[in-house]
Amino acid sequence: MMRPPLPQISLPRMPVARLLVAALSAALLLPPSILRADVVAQAIDQHILPGYGALVDTSEQLSESAAQDCDPNSEPLRAAYGAAFDAWVRVSHLRFGPSETDNRAFALAFWPDSRGKTPKALYALIRANDPIVADPDAYSTVSIAARGFYALEFLLFDADMQQTESAAFRCQLTRAIAQDIAATSRAIQEGWIADYADKMRSPQDRYRSEIEVKQELFKAVNTGLEILIDMRLGRPLGSFDKPRPKRAEAYRSGRSLRHVQLSLQALEELTLILAQEDPELQAQLATSFTKVRAQADRLEDPVFAGVTQPGPRLRIEALQQSIRNLRETVGLELGPALGVEAGFNSLDGD
Repeated sequence: MMRPPLPQISLPRMPVARLLVAALSAALLLPPSILRADVVAQAIDQHILPGYGALVDTSEQLSESAAQDCDPNSEPLRAAYGAAFDAWVRVSHLRFGPSETDNRAFALAFWPDSRGKTPKALYALIRANDPIVADPDAYSTVSIAARGFYALEFLLFDADMQQTESAAFRCQLTRAIAQDIAATSRAIQEGWIADYADKMRSPQDRYRSEIEVKQELFKAVNTGLEILIDMRLGRPLGSFDKPRPKRAEAYRSGRSLRHVQLSLQALEELTLILAQEDPELQAQLATSFTKVRAQADRLEDPVFAGVTQPGPRLRIEALQQSIRNLRETVGLELGPALGVEAGFNSLDGD
């Protein structure tokens, strides 16, 4: 049996031009977040919160590992230290908000230490057999030079430190620093979850507009690139006549180049989120970051020992210049695309 034909529905005819106008008018009624990428929300949800979440997870594992075995040569402890330090480097450019409160970022990472305050502070605690190491809350009040990843690096990797007496006390000190790292990391994460993320999503008091929020995020990228140029590479390079290999970041644990690589990865992630409203610019920046990261990977110089030799030094200088060029491109292209300027970075005291 044949089915009857479907009834024909007549629609009023509308000129193509009027159809386009109607479509555009309907689009204008949609929320802006549907029309374009929500850069701020994605920076928070895909970069900042996951980054601090990883820092909390790995730092808690570090604390647990130290509680189980505080021997500086313990492979599980050193592996946990490396994982937590990795997580910190990936968020180390986010020097605003909860990481600034109570100097938390510096409590996690007191570097550069040009006056050698960290070993002095640690030796003072060891000589005094200071009971403060048994009280986690009290330990958070000691000098930031005796806290964080660089202090723990001394305890785990410095040969002179390991020759000191009072191995039992150094064990307690290792556990105290690991606990403090975990507590500080949790405090930063809790600050973001409690209200700081909302302050960035809905600017009212701390930020007065979305532009100011984008300015903060853009400044984080700029600051991260400056740290790479001037500190992570600039400090060990020193000058041609006076290179400073022992000023390389975390050279005792062999992590100097690794920090450059991790930082480039993290900065690329945030940069591409900020650039997504301009696909052409985003592709350009992705290409630039890829080239610079490949250049870093080719160094094969974990602690920048090559700064003392002409050939290897030239390659490190070339990487520094490539990052400098990348920073210039970010400033000239991404800043205007976001409608912001670099401004001062958090290390300037602004």
